[in-house]
Amino acid sequence: MAIKKETAEMPVEQKLKNLYQLQTLLTEIDRLKALRGELPQEVEDLDAEIEGLTTRLGHFNEDVERLNADITAKQGKIAEAQAAIERYKEQINDVKNNREYDMLSKEIEFQTLEVELQNKRIGEATRTIEAKKADIENCKAALEERRADLDVKKSELEEITAETKAEEEKLREKAKNLELAIEPRLLTAFKRIRNNSRNGLGIVYVERDACGGCFNKIPPQRQLDIRMRKKIIVCEYCGRIMIDPDLAGVKIEKAADEKPKRRIRKTAAK
Repeated sequence: MAIKKETAEMPVEQKLKNLYQLQTLLTEIDRLKALRGELPQEVEDLDAEIEGLTTRLGHFNEDVERLNADITAKQGKIAEAQAAIERYKEQINDVKNNREYDMLSKEIEFQTLEVELQNKRIGEATRTIEAKKADIENCKAALEERRADLDVKKSELEEITAETKAEEEKLREKAKNLELAIEPRLLTAFKRIRNNSRNGLGIVYVERDACGGCFNKIPPQRQLDIRMRKKIIVCEYCGRIMIDPDLAGVKIEKAADEKPKRRIRKTAAK
């Protein structure tokens, strides 16, 4: 509670100074993150793709197992039908009338059609299995390729992370400590502004009479207010907090094309 009161009563000049120091630390952290580039997202995408391919491969294998079981069942039906045909052929030799002969003939015909039907279905299932096996091989090749890509990307990411981890942790610790010296409400506003800006800048200094974030011109009176350091002023265009270069510790060099204005001397009328 004492810390909050202390930060709230802190002069605006010090608040702005703390904010700019925090921005400097966060910008450096962003720079280290940028060194990793798209690698973290690429690793995540490859992980997701590998998981999808693994699931698909599992489904293909399940389909092949189901189709093989179906073929085995159909082969069983064929064996039953062929046994029935043999039995009916034996019985047809001992028929006593045309009625029994016709009935057995129809049974033989029916079982023969059943064998043909099951053989047809077995052929369809076999062709489907071959197609599934081709899909399995393609899936395995793609999976192997993606895993190799993932190993390379992970190795690159780990190498970059190892180089920057210590420095990033040190910067984060400094930023965390500095945040304690900033009024919570002001810190929240700063973070919101920073998150909404594309370049991650929540506080910028005035440069060449313009906002250092959106580069829109700042009226002279507003520039004077910023230099006075009496209140927190934000850019009316982009909403970023404004600070004068001197307080930010930045030396602004005049552009080479800026020439001093020539003084025009009035000559007395003769």
